[in-house]
Amino acid sequence: MLRSADELCRGGRPPLPERQAPRQTGLTAEIDAALSALQVQAISDLIRVHDRSQSAVLLSMLHQFSKREHALVGRALEKLDALQDLTEDPDQLDALFKLDHLVTRMRRWVESKAMVAGESLRSAREPVSVMHVLRGANQEILHYSRVTVAAGTVGAELGLPRHVGPDMTHLLAELIENATQFSDPTTKVQVRAQRVALGLAVEVEDRVVIPMRPTDRERWNHLLADPHRVDVSAEVSAGRLGLLTTAMIARRHGISVELKENPTGGTTALVVVPNRLLVAMPAPVVPPAPPQPPAAPAPRAATSTRRSSPAPAQARARPVSAVVAGSAPPLPQRVVREPSQMPATSRPMLSTKGPRYDLAGAFQGGIKAARAHDSTDASGPSTAPPPHP
Repeated sequence: MLRSADELCRGGRPPLPERQAPRQTGLTAEIDAALSALQVQAISDLIRVHDRSQSAVLLSMLHQFSKREHALVGRALEKLDALQDLTEDPDQLDALFKLDHLVTRMRRWVESKAMVAGESLRSAREPVSVMHVLRGANQEILHYSRVTVAAGTVGAELGLPRHVGPDMTHLLAELIENATQFSDPTTKVQVRAQRVALGLAVEVEDRVVIPMRPTDRERWNHLLADPHRVDVSAEVSAGRLGLLTTAMIARRHGISVELKENPTGGTTALVVVPNRLLVAMPAPVVPPAPPQPPAAPAPRAATSTRRSSPAPAQARARPVSAVVAGSAPPLPQRVVREPSQMPATSRPMLSTKGPRYDLAGAFQGGIKAARAHDSTDASGPSTAPPPHP
């Protein structure tokens, strides 16, 4: 017993002693058999406790590493959001979107490791609507374009508490990821949500070429019902954490998950959220539209006694229209006036008299008349008639 404990402390694994057949008869033989069985039981219990303690240490280390990785991934997503706000180039935005989607999937993988270790890294500050949960789960998978989501009015009317909504998004993301990976690539994966008597039912339905074997479906359903009673060492060693993460989240919140064969031969994952985890979402508040400014009056044309033919549409003066709420103000328009709309001060006045061609002779005649008038004033009145102009 002591040698076995010392070997475990050094990192070894002692073998279980074999039970020896009693060599004697009577009371001594019974005592020897009881001591041999007790020794085997004690060493096996010691090995089991050592394994569990070692697993606990490993799970604790896994959780700590997951927290650090989760923080780094969160900072990377913040930097990507900042880069998206700094550019408007479509090619760069497309590349940033693909990188953002890749980092988001990495974050889900880190959160799956933390959930296997027994802790959740997701949280929210307020209840999350069912539609937000379904769309968020679809955004965290690779083949999101193959998924169709239908929730009807339930998606907006019902929600999940802040400590359940993010984990529910994670649970559905794992189921939808499995449905897209193991189904026909040319088909769609249907995700539906509806209210039932026990709460909220969410179905993830796929179409496959080769259906799942009944024995495999039964084994996975045992895992989803109680993950602590199933040996998952093979799945963990192979890195298949999808359904294990789903089972851990379902057990954490009391959610039912079951795999069934649908009429097409594919698999339908039925998730039932109990009524105690559902909350009513408030109706969205629509902000009132800002009051519209009054429209400017159209300029009146100046009155004219002469009516002209109507000007073309592009040459007429356009009144300033009211600015519609939520849209950009219109560009200023140049006002082109018709000839009849021009002010009187800017129009040339036409002469009513005809042209005169004898201005030079009239000017000379005026000079001669002025000289004659001066000479008359100096010598007295004259009887000579005045010159004609």
